[in-house]
Amino acid sequence: MRAVGAIRAGDHDVRFPLASGGHRWDDAPVTNLPADDCYAAVVRRDARFDGWFVAAVTSTRIYCRPSCPAITPRREHLQFHPTAAAAQRNGFRACKRCRPDVTPGSPEWAGRHDVVGRAMRLIADGVVERVGVTGLAGQLGYTPRHLNRVLTDAVGAGPLALARAHRATTARTLIETTNLPFVEIAFAAGFGSTRQFNDTIRAVFASSPTDLRTARRARPGERSDGDRLTMRLPARAPGDVAETRQFLQWRALGGAETADSGEYTRTLRLAHGHGWVAVRPEPAGGAGVVATFALEDWRDLSTAVQRVRRLFDLDADPLAIAERLADDPVLAPLVARHPGRRAPGSVDPFETAVRTVIGQQVSVAGARTVASRLVASAGEALRLPHSVLTHVFPNPEAVADAPDAALAMPAARRDTVRRLAAAVASGDLPLDAGAAPEAVRERLLSLRGVGPWTADAIVMRGLGHPDVLLTDDLGVRRAAQALGLDLRDRARVARWAPWRSYAVHHLWASLDDAPSTLTHQKESIDAA
Repeated sequence: MRAVGAIRAGDHDVRFPLASGGHRWDDAPVTNLPADDCYAAVVRRDARFDGWFVAAVTSTRIYCRPSCPAITPRREHLQFHPTAAAAQRNGFRACKRCRPDVTPGSPEWAGRHDVVGRAMRLIADGVVERVGVTGLAGQLGYTPRHLNRVLTDAVGAGPLALARAHRATTARTLIETTNLPFVEIAFAAGFGSTRQFNDTIRAVFASSPTDLRTARRARPGERSDGDRLTMRLPARAPGDVAETRQFLQWRALGGAETADSGEYTRTLRLAHGHGWVAVRPEPAGGAGVVATFALEDWRDLSTAVQRVRRLFDLDADPLAIAERLADDPVLAPLVARHPGRRAPGSVDPFETAVRTVIGQQVSVAGARTVASRLVASAGEALRLPHSVLTHVFPNPEAVADAPDAALAMPAARRDTVRRLAAAVASGDLPLDAGAAPEAVRERLLSLRGVGPWTADAIVMRGLGHPDVLLTDDLGVRRAAQALGLDLRDRARVARWAPWRSYAVHHLWASLDDAPSTLTHQKESIDAA
């Protein structure tokens, strides 16, 4: 059975299916969008449902986000689609007023780890542009025909249509915020030709590229400065970006990451070259972030954006998470104190896996020191100018071949790091946005030196799984003990599903909120 989340909208409970709970990572069926509940959200212009679905008006052939400020059409004139690609496939174009292409992603796809959720994440990561639909299907273990059928049934559009919608959004961002020639934008966004680029922009936005650039309004927080692009990445409220930045700052690797009181910056290893991104909170207390990207190749823009969204967990549904966890009387005060707490993810699951193994049984500071040495000795020198950042995290081949001096740790753990890197380099252990968590966990446990805690931590952060409870983690155990919480009570912790990863972060954070006798224990939490 799939979990259902509800949000109170006036006198009406709007309900949507959520990611399956526990450790079920199978192909759970998709529940159709409840049209009456969608309409209730549209009537109230409820921004909490932006990204869950789009509302398409049959009389005007325009689709909008639920919070669009335009006059609400009558119910019989509205259709509801789970994705913009589905609306576009049915002949609708994006509203010029509410900009439905600039919304948080759906928590449905962020939290699901069946073939649909995995495919949606890979498409957003630019896999179709790099290897085509055949390559995408092969990565997921399906034939192209079957994958097309599964996605069309689930989200109303196949992989090509979904990739086309992502290309259109990327192209519009570059048109409106840079002065790049249209030919460069077309290929940077992933289009095969300028004709395809022009036709798609006209079909999706009812404007030519020239019209978009001529009429561009400086969208708040978005601008281009030479070879850098600054853009707003939205998220659902509430959310505290400062908490996530603090979590990342404690673990920042010298040369590859840096953080101060207002900004987190890190390097990126992408398909077509290097990059770096600087992330800071939205002004005026928004839940999203403002990100400045510097990339060697603009073809990597969409991929870089998605990886930052995963790192900061910007597609989460904080209200649904808070509602479930607050049902527990022990967790309720923690949730009330930090109702929008995110579960930081990863820009590179392989990097997170290596850092997790390095962090076995050592403090955050110790793990950070060792991993920073690895970056300095085995990482590639950053090919873009930056005043502080110098290297990108090494690829699997470089880690597997790293000398002992680059892996200053006990020999057994050093061998585990090399085995992990070799498995990823050979393709025996796929670690990417579309990896199946259950299969990854099983393969990780088959590697000597990797136990359940390490495997679960990699699944939680590296793959962004929302429902992993690290019961063997020292910090989690100490926090639970301080709160009088028995983690062996299976029935109790099962009720936290499908958001147990967020419970872990609340428990970790409680060590900082506790009396001073507990504050030192944060250094015992591994650098997962």
